[in-house]
Amino acid sequence: MRILGLDYGSKTVGVAVSDPLCLTAQGVETIWRKQENKLRQTLARIEELVSEYQVERIVVGYPKNMNNTIGERAEKSLEFKEMLEKRTGLPVVMWDERLTTVEANRTLIEVGVRRQNRKQYLDQLAAIFILQGYLDSLTNGQG
Repeated sequence: MRILGLDYGSKTVGVAVSDPLCLTAQGVETIWRKQENKLRQTLARIEELVSEYQVERIVVGYPKNMNNTIGERAEKSLEFKEMLEKRTGLPVVMWDERLTTVEANRTLIEVGVRRQNRKQYLDQLAAIFILQGYLDSLTNGQG
């Protein structure tokens, strides 16, 4: 079984996939779009990745506010979840992603990626952190 991890943003979707044993997450790509509400090509690309990697479940980052409330980004992520479920027929799990982008940015700084080059890796790395958090919860019996 493989699981797809997604970091859903206003203009990008970072994509990661698990290994077949669901132990580790690897980055796949960042899907870019010109406008936030133009999702047809994004959803089509995700369907291609689901088929290519034989994915059986999708995990989407759930950007709650630090006080655990749900803001506009989290609402959009829930709408995206519903679209994914309809398009793929797969179960979609929402995973708390607070601070994953901060953590991803810090990691890119630590490994010496220049500021102007960070954006191309940031969303993919955030997707890896989201998926790895979920995978770790499965091995710890929490998922």
